This record gives sequence, structure tokens and C-alpha cells, in this order.
Amino acid sequence: MKMDIFPAIELLNIGKSFGKKWAIKDISLTLPERQCLALVGHNGAGKTTLIKVILGLIKPSAGEVRVLHHDPAMRDFSKLRCSIGFLPEQVLFQKTLTGRETLAFYARLKGLPANKLDEYFERVDLHAAVDQRVGTYSKGMRQRLGIAQALLGRPKLLVLDEPTTGLDPVARQNIYKIIDEEKKSGAAILISSHVLTELDDRIDRVAILNEGAMAAQGTIPQLRHQIGMRSRIGITAPPESCDAIAVAFAEGARIERFSAEKIVLRCLPDQKVEILRKIMAKGLAITDIELIDPTLEQVFNAYSCPVQPGCHHA
Repeated sequence: MKMDIFPAIELLNIGKSFGKKWAIKDISLTLPERQCLALVGHNGAGKTTLIKVILGLIKPSAGEVRVLHHDPAMRDFSKLRCSIGFLPEQVLFQKTLTGRETLAFYARLKGLPANKLDEYFERVDLHAAVDQRVGTYSKGMRQRLGIAQALLGRPKLLVLDEPTTGLDPVARQNIYKIIDEEKKSGAAILISSHVLTELDDRIDRVAILNEGAMAAQGTIPQLRHQIGMRSRIGITAPPESCDAIAVAFAEGARIERFSAEKIVLRCLPDQKVEILRKIMAKGLAITDIELIDPTLEQVFNAYSCPVQPGCHHA
């Protein structure tokens, strides 16, 4: 039986002005359940303002907002806040409280039992420090406590602003494992991050803000295709095989690098399979084949960079 997918966030032509300056303008966006969306942009692009609008912390100056099917600016939205988990960019806790006391405080705010918190500490690997004062925590430990706070009550919507700040590689991997688990259990997840290299294989879609406007949104493959970004095919082979490939693809796919034992072809993403098929059909001796698609960071730079000398989409 097919499950209906409902939008957790619906934004239609949202704008927010402060005096005569528009921080965000004409933003439309939908985030369904069971999806993870990355919100990316340079500092000052409007990410924080948009998150505040979504959370109902500020009212938009234009447009319509629906979060969990309700307007977050309305008074009755307060009863839905227990279904939203939020991790701010800067995690601040009362230093004199222990980790357990801190999480118990936030649990009570959400109307949850304050004596059933061990699972949250276990998930973020803080079980050994639950009764230590937060003032003794490292930056990474405070970040993990903040994530545990956001997870309270199995929220339907998670809004995470720079979720891996201060975390070591093992903790980062665990946080993304948790995010994947929450998505599979039905949550919609919005991640705002500057660490784009972490997100390529962990998000369903990306929304790129630039100077308060939506520069692009979609899956990473969709955005690569829209802007005509090229993939790379690296082939390691004996010299005679490299020579044969260079002759065969002197036109069409662009030869980016050519040496005695390696050739790198550059092509549009939808040409990769055809090129590989032609290469294999020649029966050449090949040692290794490497496929390299443009990363999210490269896609972001292509959409954020004005068209001018030194700014390449290829």
C-alpha cells in the first residue's frame, strides 16, 4: 500500500523586509515528509531569516507559510512546537546544570516525561557524561547535547543549523546516521550548513540562496544538468589503450588530461553510460575506471558565482 507523502514545509512567494531592505524575497519551497533538504548559501544570503520564518520566530512581510499544515505565525501553532526539533547554530546551555538536568528541562517544555531520557544520551554517545555539569563539556559534547535536545519527542520536522560543528569524524558519521534514521521514520529534515563536502550523499534535495533569492533548487543531478556541468571519466590503462581512447574520443567528449597510462574525459552526465559502452566494446586492456561527478560544493559555486572571467561551470 502506497503511503501518502505530505509536505512538512510549504512556502509560497515568501519575503521578509527590515525597513527598506529585503532579507529574503519571493522564496517558494516545499519539503515533504521523509526527505532531507540542504539549505545553503553564503553568509548574508538569507538562510537564518528563512529559518526564523519557518519556526514562526518572525512573521514574513509577504507570501504564505505552512509548517505541519499550519501558519506558524498563528497563536494555535504553539501546540505543534513539540513536533518540531530545532538545533540553532550556536548551542547555549546553562553551565551549572548537568546534561541530564538540561535535557529534562527541554523535555518538560515539550510535555514529555523527564525520567525517560537515557535513549537520547545513548544515541548521541553522551551516556558517560549525563551527570556531569555542562560547563565541563567540550564544544563537541555540547553540540551532541543540542542534537539530543532537538530529537526529543520524535519530531515530525527537524531544523538543524550547522549540525556537525565541533564534532570529530566519528561523531559526524553518527549524527548523519541519526538523521537518516529520523528521515526513514517519517521526519522531514532541513539542514543548513557551510560544510558542503559532507552533504553530497546524505540529502535528497538542495536549495541554494543567493542575496536573499532562490538561485536554484532540486536534486544535485538535476542542478548539474540544468547548468550543464560536466562529469569526468578517468581511465587507467596501458599506453596503447590510452592512445586508442584518445583517437576515439578526440571529438564529442573533451579530453581533459592525457598521459602515457591515464586519460581523463570530460562529458555531460547523461553521456557517461554511452561513452563507457563504447570503450568496453573496443576490448581494450584497462586497469581502472573512475567516475567523478561534480560535487555539491562545485554546484553551489557554479550557481552562486556570477558569469564572469574565472568563474567556470564546466
